[in-house]
This record gives sequence, structure tokens and C-alpha cells, in this order.
Amino acid sequence: MQSTLFVVPGLIALAGLMTLTGTAESATTAHSRITRKSFGKAPDGHPISLYTLTNAHGMEARITNYGGIVVSLTAPDRNGKFGDVVLGYSTIDGYIKNSPYFGALIGRYGNRIAKGHFTLDGHTYKLAVNNGPNSLHGGKKGFDKVVWQAHEVRARNGVGLALHYLSKDGEEGYPGNLSVDVLYTLTNNNELRIDYKATTDKDTVLNLTNHSYFNLAGQGNGDVLGHLMMINADKFTPIDKTSIPLGDLKPVQVTPFDFRKPTAIGARINEQDQQLKFGTGYDHNFVLNRKGTGLSLAARAYEPKTGRVLEAYTTQPGVQFYTGNFLDGTIKGKGGKVYKQRYAFCLETQHYPDSPNRPDFPTTVLKPGQTYKQTTVYKFSAR
Repeated sequence: MQSTLFVVPGLIALAGLMTLTGTAESATTAHSRITRKSFGKAPDGHPISLYTLTNAHGMEARITNYGGIVVSLTAPDRNGKFGDVVLGYSTIDGYIKNSPYFGALIGRYGNRIAKGHFTLDGHTYKLAVNNGPNSLHGGKKGFDKVVWQAHEVRARNGVGLALHYLSKDGEEGYPGNLSVDVLYTLTNNNELRIDYKATTDKDTVLNLTNHSYFNLAGQGNGDVLGHLMMINADKFTPIDKTSIPLGDLKPVQVTPFDFRKPTAIGARINEQDQQLKFGTGYDHNFVLNRKGTGLSLAARAYEPKTGRVLEAYTTQPGVQFYTGNFLDGTIKGKGGKVYKQRYAFCLETQHYPDSPNRPDFPTTVLKPGQTYKQTTVYKFSAR
């Protein structure tokens, strides 16, 4: 599952990948392929494309260069039937007008920063406040709302889409010109692999993630409360009423947050627990049990009716487990499906929320001369 990264101009790629040349609309390798078509225009008129990645087994990932959004992702059930397992829209208009970050790349800072400010090198930086008193997911126009440069790439074991974006110094209040590359690879092992890389010319903070909403029964096909979830974490970060970590790492033992063994998502979600009340359900960062710096298992979800299994592997120290608490039935997604509360879950691999204001948390500071790298893999199977 692990591969060595190397850099080519304007993108990142896995060892053994080759960038496509010319203006070809599609490419194939070992029965996997990628195609491109128009997906409308951004609010500023910039054309947007939709890329369809297909692996050798027929699994598909549709990704747009607007926000790096995973528009759809199919996975087989125990009978080999493919179904779309991520929430989203069929057209770009939904993502532009009313999207709770469906499938998007999140930056510069995934999750929350308390009261929209942090201090770095003696200077206080003020950010957009867009989530109660806090800054969330990069501000008013985060990475989920920009058009990325896109390049199709080939892999020995699948097919990929490389995205590049230059976030300029001061954008959304963050310091430094930040060069960001993200590579999506759909492998022939039924994995969606996401490799992130970034550099800066000034000290800054950075926390990149993907915000896909999963339902292994199929998008829009009821709630996820019957999914069995395992999270490889002995501790989590409790929050205050505005969803900012209190600072301590609390053991999950004897709490509704103990998912060390597979447990139905809905088994304890309605318990009279203060943390569940603050999050309106699960919306918390889990401190992953890790050894070393490589990929390790963060979580595993199983949907009993279809037999679909999702495993999340990451190099990050935490994962935000979110249960679609703020979906309220007002959104109609793909196929006219109505998305109600807890119709999906998210596994946002990340550093801890509000880390720029918590020196005791793993640092999110990126300095000139350093290279930010992280990888997350979502692996699908069935049983």
C-alpha cells in the first residue's frame, strides 16, 4: 500500500507514475482508465472538469477540479454489485450553492481554530469566523471552493488525478505563499489513495484533509446508525460547546466514544452524554494509536446488509469522526435522494482541531525549507 513519492513540475506522483502528455481526453493502463468531460463553470467563469477514474475491476471515482471534490465513488457489495457510497450532487451548481463540504479537499486548515485567530512567531493572524465563534475548514473560501490545476497520471496499479493549487500569502488570513499538490489514485486493489504535499515561503500552519460523506448502503439509502464502526483510538479530544478541544486527551474507555471493538454507530449516539450533546452526535477528533510514521489503520466500517467494508489508513495522528448531524433533509443530492440527519459518516484524517493554539498538541507549523507530506487510503472490500 505504501509507495515512494517523487515530484514532477506542477504535481506530485507515485513512483512509477507517468504524466500524460498532450491534450488527450482519456488514458488507459492495464484496463484502468481516466476520462474527462466538462462540468460547468465556477462563479468567476473558470471552466470546471469532471474526471472519471476506473480501475481494472470496474470501480469508479468521479472527481472534479473544483475543490478537488470526490463527486461519486462506487464500491462492490458482497454480490459484486457496485453502488455509489458517497453523498454529493450530480451538477456543479449544488456544490457551489449549498454544500456541507461534500467530498471536498479541505485547507488550509481542516476542522476548527478557536475564535478565528492564532499566534505564530509573535504575530497574531486573524481568520474568517464562519462557524459560530470559530474558523472552520479554511474560512469563507477554503480549498473546497477554488479551481485546482489538474493533470491525469498513469500508475502501475491503477490511474490517478494530480491537482495543484497556489494559495497566496494572506489568503483567508493565513501567512505564506503555499504550494499544494494532491494526488488521487484509484488502485486496482479497490483503494482510493490520497497523497498530499505542500511547501511554503513563510512560517504558516497547515492541516489538509478530505471531507467525503460515506454511506456503505449507498448514498441516500437511509441512515448509517446500523453500520459497525471500529476506530483504532484509546483516546479522544473532548470539546466545549463550540466544538473546540478542551485540551486534554480523554480515554474512550467506559464512554460512548469507545469504538475499539466494532460497534453500531447508533448504539450509544443518543445517550445523555455532555460530549454527544455538544457535538449533536459524534463530531470529535480521535487520537489514533500509532507506531512509526507510515500508514496505519485508523478505522474500519462495515455495513451488514450489503457486506461493504471501508478501511481508512493514514499517516496522520488523528481522525475526525462525524455522523452527518447537521444534515436536515433540506438537501436533495444525486438521483433526487434526500439527505437526512445521520445519513452518512465522515472519517477526516487530520491533525487535532485548534492545534495552532495548543502547543501541547502535535504541531501543524510548516516552515520554509520543510515539505508537508501525508497520505490517506480508503480501501473497499466486501464480506
